[in-house]
Amino acid sequence: MKNYNSKPAPSKLVAQFDNQLIKILMEDLKAFHDKNPTIRKAGIQQKQAA
Repeated sequence: MKNYNSKPAPSKLVAQFDNQLIKILMEDLKAFHDKNPTIRKAGIQQKQAA
């Protein structure tokens, strides 16, 4: 009789955690930009400096 391990593989857990973390960070960044419209994005600053 085999032992059945119902836990997902660690790599799947890490990938799921990374995806959730990125989603939360992107939502926070969007909210920050919405509250602070005068702060320019890095890409815009680099183009203007060139």
